[in-house]
Amino acid sequence: MSPETGRDSASDGKAYWAANVRIIKISLIIWALVSFGFGILLRPLISGIQVGGSDLGFWFAQQGSILVFLAIIFFYAWKMNKLDREFGVEEE
Repeated sequence: MSPETGRDSASDGKAYWAANVRIIKISLIIWALVSFGFGILLRPLISGIQVGGSDLGFWFAQQGSILVFLAIIFFYAWKMNKLDREFGVEEE
C-alpha cells in the first residue's frame, strides 16, 4: 500500500499497463484502418472523390496515412503524459 494514495502498487502497475496497452491497441487499429483500409481495401469506393488533383484513395495511401500516423504519435504522447500524471509516475 502506498501511504500517500492508499492504493496497492502492484494493482496500480497492472492498471497502468492495461491502460497503456489499450491506448496502443486503439492507435494501431486507427493506423491500420487508415493506411490499409482507406489506402487499399476501400480505395475503389472513395476513388471518385478528388483531393488535390488525385482521388481520395491515392491521397490516403500517399499522404493521409502519414499525416494520421503523425497525429497518432502526438495523441499517444499526450495520452501517456495524462496517464503518467494519473498514476504519479510523470517525469520532472
